[in-house]
Amino acid sequence: MSYSKEALRDKRCTPCEGGVDPLTGDTIDQLIASLDPEWRVSNDQRTLERTIEFAGFNRVMSFANAVAWIANTEGHHPVMELKYGSVAVCWTTHAIDGLSVNDFICAAKTDHLLESV
Repeated sequence: MSYSKEALRDKRCTPCEGGVDPLTGDTIDQLIASLDPEWRVSNDQRTLERTIEFAGFNRVMSFANAVAWIANTEGHHPVMELKYGSVAVCWTTHAIDGLSVNDFICAAKTDHLLESV
């Protein structure tokens, strides 16, 4: 199954309470191909990560708050590291200790934020 950037962005996260296997190999490759090329999957395939640079702390905070709004709306929350001039966003599905489609949905929504600034 392949997803376009728009198809991922328009999907909604589904609750994940465990009991399913994390995504691997070809599925991850297909999903990440729909995202901005700056996204990286960690070597252990447990996280989807991207660092975004901004001119100033106000933009960092505005972006972080917008990602937090996505996270609360989707019920799927990232790890974020805020610095002056950059935000590192890390999506993972804690209940399965790895990646799920939810992570790619939220990454696509994160990309959409950046396309509109």
